[in-house]
Amino acid sequence: MKRRTVLLAAAVAIIIVSAGVTTVVLQTLKDDGLSSKIRVACVGDSITKGTFYPSDLSRLLGTNYTVRNFGVGGATVSLSAGKPYMNQPEFEDAKAFQPNIVIIMLGANDALPSHHNYNATFIPDYIKLIEAFEALASKPQIWIVKPPPIFNNGTGLSTQFFEQTILPDIEAVANHTHLPLIDVYSALVAYPNYFPDGVHPNPTGAQLIADVVYSAITQNNLP
Repeated sequence: MKRRTVLLAAAVAIIIVSAGVTTVVLQTLKDDGLSSKIRVACVGDSITKGTFYPSDLSRLLGTNYTVRNFGVGGATVSLSAGKPYMNQPEFEDAKAFQPNIVIIMLGANDALPSHHNYNATFIPDYIKLIEAFEALASKPQIWIVKPPPIFNNGTGLSTQFFEQTILPDIEAVANHTHLPLIDVYSALVAYPNYFPDGVHPNPTGAQLIADVVYSAITQNNLP
């Protein structure tokens, strides 16, 4: 009986602590003036972190939205690669943001030749990332993005592996999770001049990425 009482007390304590953490997060959002706005988390690699795409998206969406950039240069989907997104502080920051919308644009760095051996776990690792966001109290709507093309291998990324393996894997993740897929790849494939180094868009290319993402998420009749 005593053991049962102790276990019950421990369970109640865990519930209280969890509720307290949720209350702190929601209070923080309220204090920041974000509780009345739709919070958008842009998750990705340097194509997100180092370009104007998130700020362009913010301007398109307007004042009812708060868009935050949680990109990480060099980040991968694969948890076995050198810089998995899920192991970065920005991933924890994105979750603490309690987003209503999550835009995930990852996969380019998984096309590095040194990462090809980890491709067997690309799909399950991507699903783990999605599930982590799905578990948030904010219950965000999640969009998966097919990244823009890799026009040349000047940065070390394999165009062939990206097109023949990574892009189909991203489509497979979308099908498995029943999440909408935003095809930035097709929207930019005719514009190599927007990518000075073959991978990262210039301001015009970033604006086009923002346009495609904006069209996709607003078609869902969001405010």
